[in-house]
Amino acid sequence: MARGEEPLLSGRPSSDHSDERNVEEEDALLTGQKQQQPRRYTWAFWREIGIFAWAVVATALVIILAILYQHQQQTSSPKPSGGAWKDGRPTGKRNLIFMVSDGMGPTSLSLTRTFRQTVTGLPIDDVLVLDEHLIGSSRTRSTSSLITDSAAGATAFSCGQKSYNGAISVLPNRDPCGTVLEAANRAGYKTGLVVTTRITDATPACFAAHVNHRGEEDEIAVQEVGEHPLGRVLDLVLGGGRCHFLPNTTDGSCRDDARDVVDLAKKNGFSYVSDRKGFDGLNFGTGVKLPLLGLFADTDIPYEVDRRNMNDVYPSLDEMARTALTALHEATEDSDKGFFLMIEGSRIDHAGHGNDPVAQVHEVLAYDKAFASVLKFLDRDDVEGVLVGTSDHETGGLATARQLHDAYPEYHYFPSVLANATRSAENLAYQLRDHIAGKHISPLDTGIKTPPRPRSPASPDSPSSDPQELKQYIQKLISNGLGINDATPAEIERLVHSSEDPWPVSYIFADMVSRRAQVGWTTHGHSAVDVNIYASDPQQAKPLAGNRENTEVGVFLREYLDLEDHVKEVTDELKKSVGSQRWMGKTLSD
Repeated sequence: MARGEEPLLSGRPSSDHSDERNVEEEDALLTGQKQQQPRRYTWAFWREIGIFAWAVVATALVIILAILYQHQQQTSSPKPSGGAWKDGRPTGKRNLIFMVSDGMGPTSLSLTRTFRQTVTGLPIDDVLVLDEHLIGSSRTRSTSSLITDSAAGATAFSCGQKSYNGAISVLPNRDPCGTVLEAANRAGYKTGLVVTTRITDATPACFAAHVNHRGEEDEIAVQEVGEHPLGRVLDLVLGGGRCHFLPNTTDGSCRDDARDVVDLAKKNGFSYVSDRKGFDGLNFGTGVKLPLLGLFADTDIPYEVDRRNMNDVYPSLDEMARTALTALHEATEDSDKGFFLMIEGSRIDHAGHGNDPVAQVHEVLAYDKAFASVLKFLDRDDVEGVLVGTSDHETGGLATARQLHDAYPEYHYFPSVLANATRSAENLAYQLRDHIAGKHISPLDTGIKTPPRPRSPASPDSPSSDPQELKQYIQKLISNGLGINDATPAEIERLVHSSEDPWPVSYIFADMVSRRAQVGWTTHGHSAVDVNIYASDPQQAKPLAGNRENTEVGVFLREYLDLEDHVKEVTDELKKSVGSQRWMGKTLSD
């Protein structure tokens, strides 16, 4: 066909609407007039319109929400009930509870959690209260070592500054640093310390005393009851360490001098209780007269695994914590200020030093219980408050694995072994010592009522005159106390001749359990591992989320109570007093 003879429509492109166009054009050709057909829109057209509209609306909503969130972050801080925030700082009445799990590292939680699940038949998702409040971790080095001790660790918390191992709220240049507790007292807050070790031990001492070295416990005791450049800064003290408060002319004293610090405390207004009967008279803090000094053991309160068998002698950490919370709450009901309370699970650290997994899990469980009680207090209290908890360091280099032979190990460890033990290695060492000394006590009978005397149980001086009788006694002690019925002849012989062993007897008992549970330890000292940070409310403790230096914990404590000016004030007073009197104990060169 010639080009001039092609159909009229042969060159037109097709389209989605070609059928509609064809009808219109055919009508026009037939009639000579263009027909106005109603325009039709297909489903595809409306779908595109809908998608476009949805995208516009969704984008607008995202932009609006982002603007609102940014505005909120820039203009306000968390506002829990009972208080307000202004210029990024808290205002109004509030309480701060700081909990220290001395020596507790991440593996302590793993071991204790699995132990609890195993012995009680709980599912694997039934975790500790602590696990539900984990917000971060802390780096722990001191100025003198990559591995800190409790003194430098607690100084980081109390002063918000790094110092050397052994320093009790003293800086490397030997200047005292004002603590959060001292500043809180100056600002009008009530203050308290609750521990299960000696109240003169490093952690509690760092909040209310200043000495060049932690060994100055006699001086620490004097400062804690008010013989201090700032005067009395404590309203409540509950724990052990009575021997440092008694004159060396009396039984039960460990002081180097004849000062009666209990009498000094009474002269400074403290009421004093020293036994379980006195503690029970406190009615869990109801109607307590402050200031209060409660010292319930000559040295340290026994490990929880042992204390539970002496409940008529010693209060628990949880009982002391609840008593302190109620007493401080009542004391501040009519005040525009709240309180600062430090609670320490002190003997987790000692269990680590002793490499005792039985003592370890029971100490962590006791701390977890006290942590839960503080949360309950905060939930029901109508005053703004926050709980922050962390450790000063890890102790023992604990591992939930142990290689016992040269061959490649199987992947096992057995926390159920720990459930068979009813006593700590320390307690068994005391009993064996007493038996060898001639105090023939039936294993786990009346001897359990005798409070431990030395802080670190030493090896017996000499073996029993009857080796066979001693072997039988040791076998019964191991069976009843540790639940071990397969002790080897070599293990028994080692205990019989423990006076010749370089390890303390308690270490030998603890190792017997650890080997069977396949729990590992790398040291009897501290380690440099990062430790966990916990909080009752992650929003209130937001500055501590993530991985932090331990000094950041100390800075948060004083900022939460708005104490920056008071910290500077008390620090200046402390520095001025250094030259006028020697109150910080011996210098490191003495």
